[in-house]
Amino acid sequence: MGSSGSDEAAPIAVKVLVAGGFGVGKTTFVTSVSEIPPLTTEAPLTMASVGVDDTASVGGKLTTTVALDFGRITLDADGVMLYLFGTPGQDRFWFMWDELVRGAIGGIVLVDTRRMADAFPAIDFFESRRIPFLIAVNQFPDGPVYPLADVARAADLSTNHPVVYCNAMERASARDALIRLTVHALQLTP
Repeated sequence: MGSSGSDEAAPIAVKVLVAGGFGVGKTTFVTSVSEIPPLTTEAPLTMASVGVDDTASVGGKLTTTVALDFGRITLDADGVMLYLFGTPGQDRFWFMWDELVRGAIGGIVLVDTRRMADAFPAIDFFESRRIPFLIAVNQFPDGPVYPLADVARAADLSTNHPVVYCNAMERASARDALIRLTVHALQLTP
């Protein structure tokens, strides 16, 4: 019993990764859904990254995540508090992923259908570590819309990985993807 005399159970805290390629919307996803001011490690792209980071397909992107993004959302109906860790997207920061994944119940792999191949390293990462994940197709205004079954085939996913549409800029859409991931991860837990 807490100090307030209430019999309410404390929320269950779980860790979730938000992953994907460079410029796919990971920071936007974490920022849009977080109920606390998110921690971001955005830094300006500089001339030092020329030839190191491929920015050709993300024109107009001026910043990049250099360590992680952090946010939190409470799923009241389930009594679950999700701690969100957005991963850096560039290859040169991938050493962070092994640290960030420790203790995670699952991950969301954001996909931009204009650059589907950018999602493959994140998919491989979660598959190789046997961590539950789902694909969230981040719907960009100028991106082609494909049936979810086609996206799953393109990613060579087995049927036990959900694929959903998502708009990383919309809180409700990002929340729905997180709920779907949490249910998926809990179903796989023995």
